[in-house]
Amino acid sequence: MTNDLYYNSIEKTSVAEFKDRGSRFIAYAYPLKDVNDFKEKLAALKKEHPKAVHHCFAYRLGLDGNNYRVSDDGEPSGTAGKPILGQIDSRQLTNVLIVVVRYFGGTLLGVPGLINAYKSAAALALQVTPVVARPVLINYRVQFDYTQMNEVMKVVKQFDCAVLKQETQLFCSIELGVPKSRLEEVLFRLKELRGVEVEKI
Repeated sequence: MTNDLYYNSIEKTSVAEFKDRGSRFIAYAYPLKDVNDFKEKLAALKKEHPKAVHHCFAYRLGLDGNNYRVSDDGEPSGTAGKPILGQIDSRQLTNVLIVVVRYFGGTLLGVPGLINAYKSAAALALQVTPVVARPVLINYRVQFDYTQMNEVMKVVKQFDCAVLKQETQLFCSIELGVPKSRLEEVLFRLKELRGVEVEKI
């Protein structure tokens, strides 16, 4: 379900393998937080598969449609990264990374063969992991006196807000991801609390 209140992603990592004429294409699908998360996952896979000839990937982050990256990692242009991204997009997913590790089997597959192999491996990896609808979050900073911590946290828990950053001294500051679908209720409840300041970030 893709609307402006929820987006689709995957819940956990999955692995699938596609074989064609001796070549092995092992696809890893990951839920992705941000670009640093991507770099760590790719580096870890390269360590795990040092003898693979290619580590091709595609990811999409965020909701505006502009934050994505594809890499053919030495395969002919357009034969790997784009077909992988196509599988993410055909399922309308975001915050997802797929890396396909290729072990060469001695036979050249040609451009159509490569496109099919990378597309199929990516599709298989996505078939074996559940898709989840996640709430679109809008970030707010909430500032309050330490004595109100319990009341503020009650609202945070009740409406499934995500705590992104928290500084608790005498005067506390929390950065929250508030589900867009519950935004009015959350803001109303927080503003009801005396001395609590809420600002959008």
